[in-house]
Amino acid sequence: MYTNVSLKEIRNLYSQQLVGQLVTAVVILDENLNIQYLNSSAEALFSKSLNRLYQQPFLGIFTYSSLTNDRLLQVLSSAQDFTDSEVVFEFIENYHITLEVTASVAVFNGNEHLLIECKRIDKQRQISAEVFQEQQWIAARDLIRGLAHEIKNPLGGLRGAAQLLEKEIAEPQQEFTNLIIEQADRLTNLVDRLLGPNQLPKLEFHNIHQVLEKVYQLVTLNNPKEIDISRDYDPSIPDIELDTEKLQQTLLNIINNAIQVLDEHGTIKLKTRIATNQTINGKRVKTAVKIAIIDNGPGISPEIQDTLFYPMVSGRDDGTGLGLSIAQTLIHQHNGKLSCHSFPGHTEFTILLPLPKRDK
Repeated sequence: MYTNVSLKEIRNLYSQQLVGQLVTAVVILDENLNIQYLNSSAEALFSKSLNRLYQQPFLGIFTYSSLTNDRLLQVLSSAQDFTDSEVVFEFIENYHITLEVTASVAVFNGNEHLLIECKRIDKQRQISAEVFQEQQWIAARDLIRGLAHEIKNPLGGLRGAAQLLEKEIAEPQQEFTNLIIEQADRLTNLVDRLLGPNQLPKLEFHNIHQVLEKVYQLVTLNNPKEIDISRDYDPSIPDIELDTEKLQQTLLNIINNAIQVLDEHGTIKLKTRIATNQTINGKRVKTAVKIAIIDNGPGISPEIQDTLFYPMVSGRDDGTGLGLSIAQTLIHQHNGKLSCHSFPGHTEFTILLPLPKRDK
C-alpha cells in the first residue's frame, strides 16, 4: 500500500494518526509546562482547541486543580512516572471533572517533554459513590430514628414523674424538678428533630422561581454581614410538582449554613438551569430542574464530604449535624437528589428535581 515508503515513515504516519484517534486524552507539555499538543479527545475533554491552547500554561486553563506544577516538574526532573486516580479540574464556568491522570517523560525531536494521559472517571465513580452513600445514609437515618424512638418513650415518663414529684415537694426544691422538666423538653425536641419530617410533602405545580424569590427576600431581610446574594435564573423552566414550604426549608437551611461561615466579602449565588440525562437515586432522568447554591467560603473539609448528609455530622463546632440530613430527606421525598461539591473558595450545593414527562 505504501510504495517506496520507509518503515520509519510508516511508523511515524501510524503514530500520528493513532494518537489523534485515541479515546484517551493526550496532552504534551514542554519543559515549562506549556501546551505543545492536544489530541482530539483532549480538545473535547477541555472544550478548547489546540489552536486556542497552544503555548498556554497547562494548569492555567483551570480555575482550580488538585494537580500542581511542582508535581509535574518533578516528573521531568526525576524521569519517574506517576498515576493519580482522582485529579479534579475546575473550569471558569464552575464546571468540574474528575480524571485518572498518568504523567511520564517522552522525547520528541531530541527534547524531553511531559506526556499526560487523561481518562475521565467522574461519571462512573459518581454513580457508584451515590449508590453507596445513599445506602449508608438510609442505614444511618434508620438507626438514628430507631434510637430516637427508644429514647422518646422514657423521656415522657421522666417528665411525667417530675411533674408529679413537683406537686409533693416544697417550693424551694421545685427548681430541681423544673430543671428536670426543662431538660426533658429539650431532649424531646432534639429527638423529634432526629426523627425527621413526619409528614409527606404536598406536591402541587409551582414556579420554582417563586420559591427562590421568597427565600431570597427572607435572607436579604436578615443579612447582618451584608453578604452579596445574587440570582441567575433560567426563565424557561416550566412549573414543577413540589411542596413550597419543604423546599423553602431546605434552601434556607443550606443558605444559612453558608452565611455562618462567610465573612463580609462573601458571596452567594442562586442559580437555576435545565439539566439533561441525569442519574437521580439510581434512575436515569431525561430532564430535571437544577438548583445550585454557590458560595465563595472556605469550603467543606474533605474528611466529611462523603458523610455530609448523615445525621449528626457537622462541619461546625457548634453544629448539630441535623440540618443537612433533614434537607436530604425533604429532597428525597420530592424524588430528587441533593449533592455537594466543595473546595476552598467554592462550595456548591446542587438540587436536582425531575421534570414530569410531558404528554405527547
